[in-house]
Amino acid sequence: MTLRRWLAVGALVLVALLYFRPLKAYVDARGQLAQRRAVVSKLERQKTTLEHRLGASTSVATVAREARALGYVKPGEHLFIVKNIEAWRKRLRASLQPNGH
Repeated sequence: MTLRRWLAVGALVLVALLYFRPLKAYVDARGQLAQRRAVVSKLERQKTTLEHRLGASTSVATVAREARALGYVKPGEHLFIVKNIEAWRKRLRASLQPNGH
């Protein structure tokens, strides 16, 4: 009688071990799916906001200014990324100060 119980317990443990990994993978995948859905929802809201801003802009100059703010350049232009502008401005201000300051 006890041998049957041990065999039944062993079989249950074996079944639990066989189902553990797939069940864990399923739970992890559901968590990732929820995170991705949240990101997609946020991006859709941003897209809607940008589309409204684009629809609200009435002039070509406004659209061009918005495009430049996003980093777009006109065909034939070259994009230059300037770094450390604040440090350059500080050095410029310091060089323009009268001697002794």
